[in-house]
Amino acid sequence: MERSDGLVVAQAAALTGVLWPGRARWELPVPVTVAASSLIVVGGVLALAGAAPHTRLTPRVRPPAGARLVTTGAYAVTRNPIYVGLAAGAWGLALLRRRPGPLLSAAALTGVLAAKSTLEESALADAFGRPYLEYAARTPRFVGRPRR
Repeated sequence: MERSDGLVVAQAAALTGVLWPGRARWELPVPVTVAASSLIVVGGVLALAGAAPHTRLTPRVRPPAGARLVTTGAYAVTRNPIYVGLAAGAWGLALLRRRPGPLLSAAALTGVLAAKSTLEESALADAFGRPYLEYAARTPRFVGRPRR
């Protein structure tokens, strides 16, 4: 089993933890509820925008055979729009769950996706070479201002 396979399992476990049923433990102020709901919507849109240009998605870090390098749309803003969207949505949902377990799971998911992105970007550099390296030099890994 490759390290990346363990990360796929950890990703699924963390997502399960965010969704795990349980009773809310505290109240949320309205602004936090609005912000959390916004994270879910924005995260969902970003993840879907990241998934849209691909004909075959895989949870593994290596691009599938015949994959093409995508650098436009959501990929012009972040090299990992699906991961950023998943993390944002998980944090929003975890806040709305109003208990520690989902918050810890969202934190774990964020760490897993960060580790996974490092391995994935190495695989993308191997697969696409210089075009990927030039793209990575100008586009933030997660969020931030694109570089020129």
